[in-house]
Amino acid sequence: MAAERPLVPQQDRMPMAAMAGIIATVTVFAVAQGLTYPLLSFILERQGTASGLIGLSAAMTPTGFIVSAPFIPALSRRVGAARLAILCSMLAALSLAAIALIQDIWVWMPLRFLLGFFANPLYVISETWLLSLTPAERRGRILGLYSSIVSTGFAIGPLSLGLVGTESWQPFLIGIAAFLACGLIVLAVVRRLPQMPHEGEAISVGGFFKMAPLLLLAVFTAATFEQILLSLFAVYGAALGSAEERIASLITCFITGNAALQIVLGRAAERFGSRRTLLFCVLAYLIGCLLLPVVFDTWLVWPLIFLWGGVSFGIYTIALIQLGERFTGSALIAGNAAFAFVWGIGGIAGSPATGLAMQMIGHQGLPLSLGLLSGMLAGLLMTARRRT
Repeated sequence: MAAERPLVPQQDRMPMAAMAGIIATVTVFAVAQGLTYPLLSFILERQGTASGLIGLSAAMTPTGFIVSAPFIPALSRRVGAARLAILCSMLAALSLAAIALIQDIWVWMPLRFLLGFFANPLYVISETWLLSLTPAERRGRILGLYSSIVSTGFAIGPLSLGLVGTESWQPFLIGIAAFLACGLIVLAVVRRLPQMPHEGEAISVGGFFKMAPLLLLAVFTAATFEQILLSLFAVYGAALGSAEERIASLITCFITGNAALQIVLGRAAERFGSRRTLLFCVLAYLIGCLLLPVVFDTWLVWPLIFLWGGVSFGIYTIALIQLGERFTGSALIAGNAAFAFVWGIGGIAGSPATGLAMQMIGHQGLPLSLGLLSGMLAGLLMTARRRT
């Protein structure tokens, strides 16, 4: 007779189901976000819009992230986290539907701002739930898995445009359906979700900056790196005479490394500690900046870009692990909101600053700018480590 399958206790199954639901919510959200950016840029480019206006339009969504972040802790207390997440998913879907209906860049500006404003609470609340549910002894591997799946979701968004094109309602319908699916998933698991942690003194996003400035600098560094590489790497490669196909393949390699290595880095954080792993990621990022000009025209650029993609987003993954290790209660949701705020700042500031550096000193301004930022962060992390 076959051995009986051991039963999983009900109290263990419920957090697992809730975590799966949360990860599914953020992954679907990532698909919608990953689809929206290139879709709207393609449409504006086809309409003959100036590149500066296209960039300004794209900046509206992270601006919405920045403006909404300080309100999330208070709104989640007053409205309820699950209600707020479901409401925001519906409002984000309506914002995207309005963008599809009104093909005008000047109307798109406030609509894209609203899209970011409504989408951000869904992201912050979901990550706070996940951190609240994750057992300390498995935090690294679970958050590593979470980061890998979300990165894959961001990659699926642009890839879907290759299947449905950009000249019909189909891509908009995919994005609208994805935002609505976020709300439906939250609704399906709402009874298994933990209460949003509000114990302890209420902490604002600004107050959290005083509590963990290095952690927020790490998030800023990760956001800046990702935005700069995705927006300016083509310019860097073209200046070195590289074909568009090769540049596109290198960016794909970067995204692949981003998704593939987060579980490995999460396990490393469990084994060696999150502080050591964060410093490793930052130093590897810095070494990549130094090696890129040397190996760009050789086969070595492929493993370099793959590893670069992994450690750059790994900085965010390990920062998220540290957030769960160091903070609970009101500080946890304030920290997640501060992460979103800083990610938005990095997304807006990184590309213009690096573009200016490349304009002033040439294409090597890209690795130089990234190297200066990662070098500063590495120095501050090593100084903090000596003090503790």
